[in-house]
Amino acid sequence: MGAMELDRADGRTPNQLRPLACSRSILHRAHGSARWSQGDTIVLAAVYGPKSGTRKGENPEKASIEVIWKPKTGQIGQQEKEYEMILKRTLQSICLLTINPNTITSVILQVVGDDGSLLPCAINASCAALVDAGIPLKYLAVAICCGLTETGSVILDATKVEEQKMQAFAYLVFPNSPLSVLPKGQSPKDDEPLEHGIITSVTYGAMPEHGYFNCLERGCAASAAISEFLRKSLQKQVPEDISRATGLSWKRNPYLVAQIGTPR
Repeated sequence: MGAMELDRADGRTPNQLRPLACSRSILHRAHGSARWSQGDTIVLAAVYGPKSGTRKGENPEKASIEVIWKPKTGQIGQQEKEYEMILKRTLQSICLLTINPNTITSVILQVVGDDGSLLPCAINASCAALVDAGIPLKYLAVAICCGLTETGSVILDATKVEEQKMQAFAYLVFPNSPLSVLPKGQSPKDDEPLEHGIITSVTYGAMPEHGYFNCLERGCAASAAISEFLRKSLQKQVPEDISRATGLSWKRNPYLVAQIGTPR
């Protein structure tokens, strides 16, 4: 396959991500906040809570997560409602919901700029904001967009123009300690997403099985770089002894992460 086929408008290689930036504790009234950008795709996440009480129909023995999506302009549409639902499921799977039972935590996402890979950017922003708020997590979530071109090549962190031109693309979410990519012929069970090293997978367009596994493999490898960036940006604002903590040690000591949050 000639290199010409994969020329990207911004000059990146197929595996290259756009520049990442993350700043935390930027909204003073929120319990936690983060601004995450991947190139010109920018999302601001604010976390409020945990507040006592849960919504009707939610399990009072667990904490519940509410996600509110605010588009850059205009009203919320079908696509944004779908994003809210995917985000809610993803965040529920990474939060330790038994620590603060019968509470609700609200995560509000404001789209500042959308140049493709918007949902992965929002997931990364949410994760940083949850840590900033001191919400106990099992592990960090790291999200990435993997696109499949007409020729079957995989490109990472697609821009809006690239997403529109692609045959299909997948938004993949991995834990910050990727364990393994799905073996052929297996699908993750809802209650054990980590066994195969993937938390959430959303595909758009027609994607053949081998193309999907290529995306998983490349996405998993790239998630390690995003994970490293996320860890470094979270460490900048935490005490030295906690800064060495990774998602795995938080799993052993769920209260560790609570100390990382901004003092109330």
